[in-house]
Amino acid sequence: MLGSKVRGQSELLMAGSLRDLVPDDHVLARVDRVLNFSWLRAEVRSCYAADGAGRPGIDPEAAVRLMLAGFLLGIVHDRRLMREAQVNIAIRWFAGYCLQEALPDHSSLTRIRQRWGAELFRQIFMRTVQACVAAGIAKGEVVHIDATLIRADVSWESLGVRHADSVLAQNDAGASDDEATATKLQTERDGKQTGKHKKICLTDPDATMATSARNRRLEPAYKQHTAVDDMFGIVLDVEVTTGQANEGDHVLPQVDAVAATTRAPVKVVTADQGYAYGKARGDEPPKQLAPGVVSRRSPRTRG
Repeated sequence: MLGSKVRGQSELLMAGSLRDLVPDDHVLARVDRVLNFSWLRAEVRSCYAADGAGRPGIDPEAAVRLMLAGFLLGIVHDRRLMREAQVNIAIRWFAGYCLQEALPDHSSLTRIRQRWGAELFRQIFMRTVQACVAAGIAKGEVVHIDATLIRADVSWESLGVRHADSVLAQNDAGASDDEATATKLQTERDGKQTGKHKKICLTDPDATMATSARNRRLEPAYKQHTAVDDMFGIVLDVEVTTGQANEGDHVLPQVDAVAATTRAPVKVVTADQGYAYGKARGDEPPKQLAPGVVSRRSPRTRG
């Protein structure tokens, strides 16, 4: 018999919890079983008006759970995250919102990040790592460190060359048309090179020009330095710098940060040849540290 389904429901009646509709093996359900934000309200209380002044804000745990859901489900933008939460029962349940309850505006998450600041979010990250250590899924004894470039979300039209602009401004006054044209062509060629002629991003000055390979062009980018535990691949420390930052300058401070978070000494660190220079090992590296980096010569300068 051919089945049929009435789709004009005027309302939804439901007895029970939204948790009953979320599979046990869903990533949000698995994370919720070990997630504990009971300490969060006390940490962020100083960011809000005292004595109940002002309009009620978003529950801090609900805000962090929304951001965490976006990270776990690969939803980068807040606007898209809130659109998905409108119809995604798993996200609503994970953040603590009922079916008929209005979700916060996407701009509220941006304001929360600005109000709390980077240091408070780092405290949230460190407490999460310490919870993983207490659960026995991370130790911090063997650590793998690497860095990756992250393309900045800017257009090529936002790039400029300050050196070229200054040269053109100085030569336009007394130069002839042929000389001005030759100078402009030369500065445009110089703008594609590295060094003092390197382009800059006018809309996002922190995103510096960098590349991950010699056969690829320079792009405005950031660099993410990540330390991962060997046991279960738990991320123990993350630092974001400009794209031009040298990896070797950050390895030892990051090892110290991992040891401070896990409260245990780091015994072995592995990294690729990007960390193989002498400054990555320091003048006096810790005795318990055994760098697993293949040594290589520092690059020679021409001439």
